[in-house]
Amino acid sequence: MKKFIIIGLIVLVGGAFIYSIFFTKEEFEGEYAKFNFIQDNLALHIGETVDLKIDVAYDEVTEIELLFNDKVLKSWKSPKGQLVYSFEGTDELMGTHGITVRAIAQEGTTRDDRLLRVLSDITPEIAKAEIIAEFPHDPTSYTQGLEFYKGKLYEGTGDPGRQGKTMLGEIDPATGSHIVGRRVGLPAKYFGEGITILNDKVYQLTWQNNTCFVYDVNNFMGRVDEFEYVGEGWGLCNDGKSLIMSDGSERITFRDTNDFSVQREIEVYNDEGPVSALNELEYINGLIYANVYTQNWIIVIDPKTGKVVQQISANKLAEKYGENADVLNGIAYNPSTQKMIVTGKFWTKYLEVEVIPVK
Repeated sequence: MKKFIIIGLIVLVGGAFIYSIFFTKEEFEGEYAKFNFIQDNLALHIGETVDLKIDVAYDEVTEIELLFNDKVLKSWKSPKGQLVYSFEGTDELMGTHGITVRAIAQEGTTRDDRLLRVLSDITPEIAKAEIIAEFPHDPTSYTQGLEFYKGKLYEGTGDPGRQGKTMLGEIDPATGSHIVGRRVGLPAKYFGEGITILNDKVYQLTWQNNTCFVYDVNNFMGRVDEFEYVGEGWGLCNDGKSLIMSDGSERITFRDTNDFSVQREIEVYNDEGPVSALNELEYINGLIYANVYTQNWIIVIDPKTGKVVQQISANKLAEKYGENADVLNGIAYNPSTQKMIVTGKFWTKYLEVEVIPVK
């Protein structure tokens, strides 16, 4: 009897072993599905179409989801082999986006996360800035914002030494310095940034203090309001209706003049990719002009789309006045003369310039 029991146990154990080899499902290791890209990420221009190819590596996948900015763009039930989704770049999609393959099986879920960039379909026109006139600029001014308003020039400065030297006010054209009685300073904890003036109100950003100060242009000592915002403050201008702000990235934010709330955002791109480090801004004849921090370029931006339509070289200006000072920064347009004034941090001159396309 014992002999038969032992034989039976051997048969059971052996059968279980054989079943485990031939009949149980082997656990799959790795991604159930992934993008079939040669490179890690993808880029296409507006007007182009790219096939997003997805390889399904596990037969037991029950569903594949293609996500665009974490929202489901397309899904497939019980997918096999390779899946293809045709993606078209449009004006509305210009910028950087997250795309994800989410593969769902009974055992769990895997993800393949990538970036997709939609680039501008415009190759910017190349131009250069030529000096046509020079005016004194206070070489102690670390220029952050520059603007004409009702025929007068106003400048806002920063304070790299954190010594309470941030200044904002009207400029004396004879000396290039702030006019006593027409200026206001900030405590050392504040680092002044871009400025703009609209409806007799002067708006002044701060770099990392998340605060925009508002003054009456006729009484700089009388602060009339202040607003809080998230992120850094760099450049500021206006289109007559909205405040337009840069934060050091490729992003430009349009804000309400009454409460500084966000109205909309654009990302600034040329045909090669994003243009970041956007600094001082100026709105001229329906376009946004921006300094690119640490570069001798002024770029011209379509405010509707974020496309760069022109790149203006200021190399000659920087070679002449920036060598012993700091970087190019400061753009102001005088509507009465239809001329643009530029300068730099600690430069000795304001420069009236003419923009000439390079053929």
